[in-house]
Amino acid sequence: MPEGDTIWRLARQLHQLVGGRSVTAARPERFQRLTGRTLETVEPVGKHLLMRFSGGWSLHSHLRMRGSWHVYRTGEPWRRSTHLARAVLDFGDRQAVFFGQPLVELVRNTTESVGHLGPDILADDFSLDLVVARARALGPAALGELLLDQRICCGIGNVYKCETLWQLALDPWRSSGDLSDERLAELFATARRDMRSNLSAGANRRFGGMPGAVHGRSGRPCPRCGVRVRARHQGEQARLTYWCPGCQAN
Repeated sequence: MPEGDTIWRLARQLHQLVGGRSVTAARPERFQRLTGRTLETVEPVGKHLLMRFSGGWSLHSHLRMRGSWHVYRTGEPWRRSTHLARAVLDFGDRQAVFFGQPLVELVRNTTESVGHLGPDILADDFSLDLVVARARALGPAALGELLLDQRICCGIGNVYKCETLWQLALDPWRSSGDLSDERLAELFATARRDMRSNLSAGANRRFGGMPGAVHGRSGRPCPRCGVRVRARHQGEQARLTYWCPGCQAN
């Protein structure tokens, strides 16, 4: 599933459509309310994306596992099959196309769609103190589940969860109640640092597109201690957690 840094880069790509161009909602028919309006802002919120149009309407989307927004010059061949297109917005010389089986909806009140989320980990005004307070308010949780709880902090996904815990040599099943506020803040600060490093055009996509230390490497030696990396389902959503039982034993 795309994580927060991917959504921020995507928002930057869609931002080229902001301005005086009037949109025509080519599909689906339920988005016809957007026709004749202009795109005012594109706002990433964790793993969600808000395209705010004139007149108070917003297009809320979540890519889920395989969704993706593409921007094409009008008439340019699409890189994915047309039958996978779930939304097509024409901006004159550009087209924005949403592919896959994602969530995409037209809303008036964006709070109903994203109001349950905690602070975006990539936002400029991100507050570690606020995130720690939200984590404490929800009570102790396994660290591997805590990092994925979008109510505490939105944008972190499974890849950064696993890699962050490995970097800090923390057991994914350790309780957040065992950590001091300072150590808990360090956990989120580490994830934020690595995710923000992937926002620039020249970023090496450290975890977004290149192998990390543990994620997806079950059975391979840990690059730090040599013990074989393991994988196990964790939490209500049964996401696979990758970790090293050798150096992540605390």
